[in-house]
Amino acid sequence: MNLLGPERAGRQAAVRVAAVGDIHLGEDCAGLLRPAFETLPDCADLLLLAGDLTRHGYAAEAQVVAGEVASLGVPVVAVLGNHDHHADEPDEVTRVLRDAGVQVLEGESTVLPVAGHKVGVAGTKGFCGGFVGRSAGEFGEPEMKAFVRTTRRSAERLARALAELAGHGCAVRIALTHFSPVPDTLAGEPLEIYPFLGSYLLAEAIDAQGADLAVHGHAHLGTEHGMTAGGVRVRNVAQPVIDHAFALYRLPLDGHRETTAPTTPVTAPARYGTR
Repeated sequence: MNLLGPERAGRQAAVRVAAVGDIHLGEDCAGLLRPAFETLPDCADLLLLAGDLTRHGYAAEAQVVAGEVASLGVPVVAVLGNHDHHADEPDEVTRVLRDAGVQVLEGESTVLPVAGHKVGVAGTKGFCGGFVGRSAGEFGEPEMKAFVRTTRRSAERLARALAELAGHGCAVRIALTHFSPVPDTLAGEPLEIYPFLGSYLLAEAIDAQGADLAVHGHAHLGTEHGMTAGGVRVRNVAQPVIDHAFALYRLPLDGHRETTAPTTPVTAPARYGTR
């Protein structure tokens, strides 16, 4: 696989995207991923974190994550996951990460300069509900309507964020979520829990506004590669799926297909049992 060096802007310009989710770091994990992440300036232009960065969503755990990704030499963009909400401290987790220079998105977008081009990332956590033909509806009891409304509003925020990027003239647009937009990348998970792993509403938002790549986590037993109905490539980068410190994708700026590059293995504790 040809990894482009610093001179790539003058030749075959491409965006090299490193991505990982579901690292589930606790207070005993300091330094676990840092050695691999320190190689990023040599192989990637940005790092995407697809949620579930902490075990239980405590600020002290977020401090560990911050130490792993601070001052890496490449931009770091993240969304939170369900684990990062568990302790009811998502605002504090977000603050800790932002203090370390991480751009944490929730229905927002960011534009990054890469190889003389604009690269846009739109992010939201997303939520549950299921997929076409087997999904929950915003109907009936208040509890069910609130459940599905959460997903719908998240998808609407993602659509607005992607639309903002189109207005900025980005050469590449990436949708970053924790929950999956498609069932393809859930293959390997029990069918019974598919509705709790993502929602087709996220894919509809991505297809409506357009993206070059969609990245998510959450599905630990899933599959890396998938695609939306509209042809947007989807990648499940949950660390138990990619089995590396990060996955690396190359998005040529000339519109040709994304390719996958070699990535860095990591030895991690067995902590992936809970989504």
